[in-house]
Amino acid sequence: MSPESFAQVSNLVIPTATVIYALAMMAHALEWAMSRAVAVEQADDTEAAPVLVGAAGASTGSTVTSGAGASSTGSASDVTASPRAEAAGRVGLLLTYLAFVLHLAGVLTRGLAAERAPWGNMYEFTISTSLAVTAVYLLFVHRYKLQWLGLGVTLVVAAVLGLATLALYTPAGPLVPALHSYWLVIHVAAAAISGGAFTIGGLASILYLVKSRAERKVLAGGTMPASLRRLPTAEAMDGTAYKVLAFAFPLWTFGVLVAGPIWAEYAWGRYWGWDPKEVWSLVTWVVYAAYLHARATAGWRGSRAATIAIVGWVVFIFNFVGVNLLVSGLHSYAGV
Repeated sequence: MSPESFAQVSNLVIPTATVIYALAMMAHALEWAMSRAVAVEQADDTEAAPVLVGAAGASTGSTVTSGAGASSTGSASDVTASPRAEAAGRVGLLLTYLAFVLHLAGVLTRGLAAERAPWGNMYEFTISTSLAVTAVYLLFVHRYKLQWLGLGVTLVVAAVLGLATLALYTPAGPLVPALHSYWLVIHVAAAAISGGAFTIGGLASILYLVKSRAERKVLAGGTMPASLRRLPTAEAMDGTAYKVLAFAFPLWTFGVLVAGPIWAEYAWGRYWGWDPKEVWSLVTWVVYAAYLHARATAGWRGSRAATIAIVGWVVFIFNFVGVNLLVSGLHSYAGV
């Protein structure tokens, strides 16, 4: 196939993947809606004996009371599950796998069309980073049973891909001379993968704050909103966020603060120049370093750690979108 043919395939496959991600999001939304309906029907039983649910697994149906035991895996409880809700969840996950395969094909054919690594501009970096978000999610679904993040992940990826397709699209073409370096490949690949993990950690931290508040309400004698009963314990989600961010931080450190300056020296003749992108990449690193340091030395857990993780994700998003689109700098033309 010619580069033009690969470009046509990519231009077709990426929007198709966007639509399928949106369908997966709808399936996960339906899953939660059905779970909520079942929880309302079970309200009398659950209010009589409120339980803070951990990771049970459909095969055992067991629960835990303080986020201990099986909850460390971060999987959702089946206390409010119903056959229809479980079916909707499976459909959502299968659609996510299908969208991921098409998304991957779109990124690969974009690279073949441009005859280079597919991250030479903002459009390419956006589709590659959103691919990394899904890849990290599916990896952790397999390892830690994180299906409960499906709604948030598909919402974010569908929105990002839609933005890329409608507002950021750039025809495939050659790189500017400054981008011809294998250090660029290392730099951007590491940034994209760690950015995907930052997104998963940010979503888990947001849900942690929501669930922990509901658990405190239960302990005070109140009831937990039905829509939250399908989530794991807050403690399990806190542990999930930590695992993901502990994986991402060293990758960001190497890819952005080591490989990035080496590429900058090749491209611009200096390792560090306080370009806006470099500054915000360093700020991102500092926030996540503070998160891990606070957990390791001060014993920070729970809401304080989750707040830092969310701040780090917001800083990363600004670095990813705001700096590229709103601030003029050496990285502006590259989109990386």
